[in-house]
Amino acid sequence: MPTVHVEAQLTKDELLKAVQQLSKNDLEQFVFQVVHLRAKRHAPGLPKTEAELLQKINQGLPVELQKRYSELIAKRQGEELTPEEHSELLSLTNQVEKLEASRVEYLAELARLRHSNLTDLTKALGIQSPAYA
Repeated sequence: MPTVHVEAQLTKDELLKAVQQLSKNDLEQFVFQVVHLRAKRHAPGLPKTEAELLQKINQGLPVELQKRYSELIAKRQGEELTPEEHSELLSLTNQVEKLEASRVEYLAELARLRHSNLTDLTKALGIQSPAYA
């Protein structure tokens, strides 16, 4: 991992500037670690299994997948999609659906652990359907 040079005390803006220096892969790892840290702070007393499930539930789509998926949907809505792009969109849609199915499985497992149902759990967690659904 490359080293990022920063001052000892940083404002949020300075920290963001430092993070902008990271490569794409390092940025993905960093974001994953920040999400993990956030989950730990919001739920420091949660059992490990629940914390891990919450982390998986909140992970979202990979940035590049979301970006390309959105681009292709916009092209489809503008009726500018080529046959190759249509095939790519179908493939990406399949990937998104698989990721969302996994997310629902994680939610169901968390609901089971909490002796709840999906509707009550999603309300309690403030989870809404994703924008790309």
